[in-house]
Amino acid sequence: MWTRYPRKKRTDPYYDLFEDFDLILSSMRSQYGLSLASQEFRQMRWDEFAALLSGIGPETALGRVVAIRSETDPDILKHYTQEQRRIRDSWMARNKATISKEEMTDALENIKQALIQMAGGGG
Repeated sequence: MWTRYPRKKRTDPYYDLFEDFDLILSSMRSQYGLSLASQEFRQMRWDEFAALLSGIGPETALGRVVAIRSETDPDILKHYTQEQRRIRDSWMARNKATISKEEMTDALENIKQALIQMAGGGG
């Protein structure tokens, strides 16, 4: 199992490794077929887990929740269901004070670099 390290600065402002662990596990299972009970999962190194997590797609449980939490388009927001509003508002209220402008800039830069690499650029 993983060695416990001090919490690092968050790299994605729309999910929390601890609070959203059930969504992460569900998403790992649906996208990669990995089970928490599997030997493969238990022996996985942290960097491999982090890489798989960063590749979680929008069709997974975590991907759908992250899409709800991160939406900023007023036209889309006005059509949110009551449950979508509850998910987004709860997340924003809980994290309003914890997401600094610097963290947001860092997260956006990470996304930008990932997209550049996916497109075949950046080395």
